[in-house]
Amino acid sequence: MRFPCSPAAIALCALLTGSAAAQNIEIDPDLPQYQVVSGISGNLNSIGSDTLNNLMTLWAEGFKAKYPNVNIQVEGKGSATAPPALIEATAQLAPMSRPMKGEEIDAFEKKFGYKPLEVQVAIDALAVFVHKDNPLQGLTLDKVDGMFSSTFTRGGTDVTEWGQAGLDAWKGRAVSLYGRNSASGTYGFFKEHALAKGDFKSSVKEQPGSSAVIQGVSADLYAIGYAGIGYATSGVKALALGEAADAMAEATYENCLDGSYPLARFLYVYVNKDPNAPMDKLTYEFLKFVLSKEGQEIVIKDHYFPLPASIASEITAAFD
Repeated sequence: MRFPCSPAAIALCALLTGSAAAQNIEIDPDLPQYQVVSGISGNLNSIGSDTLNNLMTLWAEGFKAKYPNVNIQVEGKGSATAPPALIEATAQLAPMSRPMKGEEIDAFEKKFGYKPLEVQVAIDALAVFVHKDNPLQGLTLDKVDGMFSSTFTRGGTDVTEWGQAGLDAWKGRAVSLYGRNSASGTYGFFKEHALAKGDFKSSVKEQPGSSAVIQGVSADLYAIGYAGIGYATSGVKALALGEAADAMAEATYENCLDGSYPLARFLYVYVNKDPNAPMDKLTYEFLKFVLSKEGQEIVIKDHYFPLPASIASEITAAFD
């Protein structure tokens, strides 16, 4: 079963499971404990999302601790690199911070005769970050559009200095923009959902990874950039976002679950699974680990948000 990455879809999950307190995120107690099985060895390659790079590495370390004869290589250069790697069989795991595009699914299906299996593995708040000393607390999405877009498809107007964003104390101070490159799923998600599919300004400083965005913003007092919430550091601050000034929500777990945070999304791992054959045992056990209580505790450790048990159980049912 596919779950769109819209806030409304994640709100549906909340209706089923309830929301966690943002200050004290707890694992759903109904998530299963991972049970070690015999006969697991071999090599796994993961190629794809930079947003998921740290998380995939932590999962790999946790899995390898249970299965010393397993080797896992993780490469994160952007979600756009995941579908070709899966199609060319250079990776069994294809992490992505956005859903596969129709043309990517079509290319996979043309080769294999079936669609790739989409596995939701965590929840993320795609955050808009400013320097920690920026006094601004939030932005409406039309102001975000005005800052980052050259086409203003959402309906914003050009915002080039902080006074135009409502920060009178910094009136005349130019806005310094940081973002991802076009290979990034975060770039694509932000373009679609924050800019309403509009074009980016040429002045956005495109970075090869999310950590570079955060480093740039933390070193530039007048900067603003976007990245997954898991990359937050003490040098930056995530802004509350909303359609209107009186309806802005912070990038918290609770607000992702109830749909009030507008840039909530699922994070994915795609795999090659023939619907008429069992999944290979190594990939199967790795994904079971990811969706277990232990695997979702790692999600929290990496500062993302865990899946409710009801969603995880529906996902694992598709493995068989």
